[in-house]
Parts: sequence; C-alpha cells; structure tokens
Amino acid sequence: MIDEAQRRVQLADFLKTRRARLRPEQLGLPVVGRRRTPGLRRDEVALLAGIGVSWYTWLEQGRPITVSDQVLESLARILQLDATEHRHLYVLARGMVPVTIEEHTLDQPPVNLLAVMDALGNSPAYVLDQYLNVVAWNASAARVFGDFGQLSGRERNVIWQIFTHPAQRTLYVQWEESARHAIMTFRTVSDQHAGEAWCEQLIADLQQASPEFRRWWTQHDIEWSCNPDHQKELNHPQVGRLHVLGTTLISPDTSNFRLVTFTPRTQDTAAKLAALTQTESKSYSLL
Repeated sequence: MIDEAQRRVQLADFLKTRRARLRPEQLGLPVVGRRRTPGLRRDEVALLAGIGVSWYTWLEQGRPITVSDQVLESLARILQLDATEHRHLYVLARGMVPVTIEEHTLDQPPVNLLAVMDALGNSPAYVLDQYLNVVAWNASAARVFGDFGQLSGRERNVIWQIFTHPAQRTLYVQWEESARHAIMTFRTVSDQHAGEAWCEQLIADLQQASPEFRRWWTQHDIEWSCNPDHQKELNHPQVGRLHVLGTTLISPDTSNFRLVTFTPRTQDTAAKLAALTQTESKSYSLL
C-alpha cells in the first residue's frame, strides 16, 4: 500500500484530472468570455461543493489536511465520479473504503463465467470470489485440486491453501515458483482492497503461518492477475505429471468474480485429465 504522502500527491492529481474533464455548462454555470483553464476552475469546484477556495486549493496541492466524508461526497457529486472513481477517491483521501460505499457484490457467480467453466470439459476450472475463495468448480478441478465442497471458510482461499496445505507442495512440481506467482497476484488484489478487514487479517494470518509468505511479502513483487502465459507442472497422485496453462478471466461488469482455467499443454495431459473425469461431468457451487 502507498504511504500517506504518496496518497496526497495522487489525490491532487486525481482531482485535477476529474476537474479538467468537465465543462461549466454541464453544471449550470455561466460561460463568460474566454477561459484559460480547461474544464472547471478550482473556485467553481469549491463553490459547487460548498467549501472554501483556499481549502480546495490546498487539497489539490497535496497538503496534509483532513477531509470529511461530507466533503468527499460533495466532490464525488460535483466531479460526477462513477462508482469506481468514487471508491478510488476514498482510497486516496483515507487509505480505505467505508462500508457505506462498498461496491455491490453479486450473490452468485455470473452465468457467463459458469457457462465457460462448464464448457471447458476435462480442463480444470474454478471461480473465485473477491476474497479469492473458491465458490464454484467443475468436476476436473475437483479431481485435480481436491474436493472444495469438503472445505469451509479460510480453507477455500487459494492463497491460504498454497502456503499452508502440505498437499499443495506435492501437487505443484515447482511449488516455490507457483507460490511466488500467487503472492504477486495477491499483492495486486490487496492493493485493490487496501484497508479492508478481511484482507489485512489474511495477510497477518499468512505471515504468522508461513515463513515463505512472510519473507516474500516484504519484497513487494507484483503481477497482473490475468497473466496469459502462466505454465504449471502438477504431480497428481493418480495419473502423474500434468502440464497445464493457467489463465484468469475477469469480467469488467462482475469484477468480484474471476474464472481460473487450466488447459492442457500436451496430448498426454489431455488424455490424463479425460481419464480423471470420465466418470463425472457435474459442476459444483458453494453459493
């Protein structure tokens, strides 16, 4: 997470860019003469938000001043921020997001992700929620990674699993590489959920439970969660080595759910996956 000084600088830049994209006539302000400033002027934003011009100027200069919820809500309204920008404003101003503006989360994984998961057939696939818990999976995923239906709470979290479950160290041939990729992806997710209780608690618990996590977390490595070329080699207790390509799919409209797929990279792996799932093709969901 960025420190307070960096947040103030980024907040200043964010406010300037949001102000510059608006025209005075959009907010019912008169346009008189030639304007030197693109978009709204600082004094216009301050007037519409009901705050002092000097105070708002200090805010755009990145000065260490306290911003109330009322002021943030006024700025979000005047600058016409959408839900994502509204959330980002609070992260920059406060370092956290109040529960009152948390994005609405779907109760069920979207049908489009479930349809893709089911269509993958013998390729293992599962759906993660915004907390990185497995909430739906196909039969192949259950055969390769274990029966998620027998797990509960924290045990369904994929980051917790790879760092605390002994079976994961046997399943992943290059366990350290896979764990490092997992921690880099988690770093990306944790930045998006800065200050949220579940995220802070998971980080603390992982640091307590895993010396590897504790050591690697401080390195601040980061990776985009949709890495299209993440190759894995698995050592399955029944069929032996599996060579798969891991891919994460995120729908922009339902970003609280993501589909993780593992497609075979060799004909041998495809045949082994088919043998594992030949007796069952049902998909599962915990929601």
